[in-house]
Amino acid sequence: MNIPEKLKFTKDHEWVKIEGNVATVGVTDFAQSELGDIVFVEIETEDEDLEKEEVFGTIEAVKTVSDLYMPVAGKIIEVNEELESQPELVNKEPYEGGWMVKIEMADPDQADDLLSASDYKKLIE
Repeated sequence: MNIPEKLKFTKDHEWVKIEGNVATVGVTDFAQSELGDIVFVEIETEDEDLEKEEVFGTIEAVKTVSDLYMPVAGKIIEVNEELESQPELVNKEPYEGGWMVKIEMADPDQADDLLSASDYKKLIE
């Protein structure tokens, strides 16, 4: 299971890459493997301000649909449009091409509440 040390994680199996005041978010390798083949990603919250743990979209696999949750409060400034035509990127490259959104964080200190790679590994074991 791939759990990059440089990222932060949520209990909802999302990864977060912090760069300045921007958080890039996607689902973890563990999450995509549990979901199976991803067939659709729906995110209609671009340019919206959302609170931490609010739903920002959904991810659909062959057998299930799951909500995607905000790891930190902020404004969704970019959505990965590649996922519209290639949702399988979430399976193939969960930490690269399969990213979901970029968030301009309202309170960067909220990132301190996210899980480290080692804490996330303990969560999924």
